[in-house]
Amino acid sequence: MGNIKVGIIGGAGYTAGELIRLLINHPEAEIDFVFSTSNAGNKISKVHQDLVGSLELKFTDTVNPNIDVLFLCLGHGNSVKFLSANTFSDATKIIDLGNDFRLEADKIFEGKTFVYGLPELNKAAITKAKYIANPGCFATAIQLGVLPLADAGLIKRDVHINAVTGATGAGTSLSATTHYTWRDNNFSYYKPFTHQHLGEINQSVNQLQSDFSSEIIFMPNRGNFSRGIFATIYTDFEGDVEDAKAIYKSFYKDAKFTFVSHEFLHMKQVVNTNKCLVHLHKHNGKLLITSTIDNLLKGASGQAVQNMNLMFGLEETTGLGLKGTYF
Repeated sequence: MGNIKVGIIGGAGYTAGELIRLLINHPEAEIDFVFSTSNAGNKISKVHQDLVGSLELKFTDTVNPNIDVLFLCLGHGNSVKFLSANTFSDATKIIDLGNDFRLEADKIFEGKTFVYGLPELNKAAITKAKYIANPGCFATAIQLGVLPLADAGLIKRDVHINAVTGATGAGTSLSATTHYTWRDNNFSYYKPFTHQHLGEINQSVNQLQSDFSSEIIFMPNRGNFSRGIFATIYTDFEGDVEDAKAIYKSFYKDAKFTFVSHEFLHMKQVVNTNKCLVHLHKHNGKLLITSTIDNLLKGASGQAVQNMNLMFGLEETTGLGLKGTYF
């Protein structure tokens, strides 16, 4: 059994399900409890049915305040409510997968300072942190596409982004746009120019390029597939594509999960992995950056485990050697 005792809050959702799958196979972690008020007393495998035979643990509506790390897999805005109502040991590390603490204005809560948990940006700070704000899924894919340019001070014009996410990006609650009959053979945009992840994207770009004053223009889309994000990003770039490749390869030279590909990308390359793949293409003064991730892994639970590994001094890739479902 692992040495890191884990608690999970909001255990019935997609991100919690992925987190449970990762942690039951993590050599250094042991799940102490999975909290769900709506499922308390039920076997976890009754909700996450692929875990039949792999996990006998039941959901609970009580918490152990002395765990080593707490993962919050709650709807946006609910992490503050939960932490206000529940107390944990001063030694307990917290990783929030919601958006409550991602922005500078929100990072301090009841004396706890949350570090923005994008390892490719803040790895040194994450290794020393007790509290992590895990990035959003769209935000992860987009930032990993643009941050090398920001680090080089080369974003001089507006950045245009078109990105599509699968049905799991909307969570497990049913709505008009998540029913199978609506989603199947369909495609649509939502929250044009106003998506909530723009705040953290702009924040990270400005962290690396303080003189950035252009606009990030983002069109999010819903696709008729279950999981994954595929983002196409373009902006003005004066160098040639080889110059861009050199910038990106240098920025990601020590990254464990983000790679620059010489080939055009497709989403199946990353589904069911913690990878982000990036491809670069130049045309008539525009640099096209393609970035693709699994929204539930590198965009959520996989990145949360990556952060846990860094916080506890483990090899960053521990428990994340996943095989993609390529076929």
